[in-house]
Amino acid sequence: MRPAHAEHIFLSLPLLANPSTSIVFCKTLLAFLCPETNAMKWQLNATLSALLLVSIASCSGEAGVSSEQETLSDSLQSRIAARLDGLDAISSIYAKHIPTGREIAVRADLPMNTLSVIKIPVMIQAFQDNASGRLDLGERYTVGPNDMRRGSGLIQTFEHGLNPTLRSLVTQMIITSDNTATDMVIKAVGLDRVNALLQEEGFSQTRLKATTGDLFREVWVLDDPENARMSDREVFEAGFPDDDAAATRSFTFEGDSTSWLGRTTAREMASLLEQILNAELADEEASAEMISILTRQFYTSRLPQRVRLQGVSVAHKTGDWPPIAGNDVGILFYEGGPSIVSVFTNQNTGDFFDLEATLGLIAEDIVEAWR
Repeated sequence: MRPAHAEHIFLSLPLLANPSTSIVFCKTLLAFLCPETNAMKWQLNATLSALLLVSIASCSGEAGVSSEQETLSDSLQSRIAARLDGLDAISSIYAKHIPTGREIAVRADLPMNTLSVIKIPVMIQAFQDNASGRLDLGERYTVGPNDMRRGSGLIQTFEHGLNPTLRSLVTQMIITSDNTATDMVIKAVGLDRVNALLQEEGFSQTRLKATTGDLFREVWVLDDPENARMSDREVFEAGFPDDDAAATRSFTFEGDSTSWLGRTTAREMASLLEQILNAELADEEASAEMISILTRQFYTSRLPQRVRLQGVSVAHKTGDWPPIAGNDVGILFYEGGPSIVSVFTNQNTGDFFDLEATLGLIAEDIVEAWR
């Protein structure tokens, strides 16, 4: 081999973490590639010596940058922890900067009430069933009187007989958090199958525990145990209790983990979003469609509150039991990103608008620090 060719190889080699290790490795390779003459070895040894100096300088610079990044991450962690601790709520967060792997974690493994955030794995199951042929996202489903659900969503306002596709139901389940659509999708995919998917993918702390119809029935059971006999249609027509003690019962209900719509941790929900982003739970086309749906979320008063005005696109899902709980998990797309942010607030006794504003500030903190 000609020395010039060998030199080109050395210049193309990635430098190892230890400069001394790099030079020993390269000299060993030199002896194998260039046994011809001492002159050739001398020429390439000179090149390697220069490379060693560059390597040392580079590693020193990288160490300085790494140290600076660690300081910034520590500062960001402290700032976000202080923001959450300033709330009158049980709170948790996990955030990750995808390009660098930097993380923020505050009570990230604490089990939390998901509320409507748990609709994300329901969406994933629907897309997987479409891919396997078990379901067809283009099939139409008729919305009957027994399908109607209170709470969030617009389908409840339409006359009976609406005939949306399963894809439209999934979309409304996410972008308007429609509870009628949610229970129809859960019925189609199967509650137990959603949990089997989560178990299979290693999400041991994330579970869908009930339909929204079951959840709202339990609200009435708190008022009177006899209400356990209420049908879904009766629950819908009754609305929500509005007696003087209803707010107190609601607060107790939200804090009772046996009554949660779903359970998760901030870390696991962030990991679920990362797997969607990386097309690990569905093919690239389906994963891109799920992200597109999340990006069309109607409710922007939390994570997107400030950053959406700064050119940041947020693919996210909220979870609500206002004024007691307000969650938001999402992927923030911006120059220098993306970042994943998963924030949960349960058992809030403070001002709900302040809670939402705090989540908006946290998203802004992360975007500014992780550009």
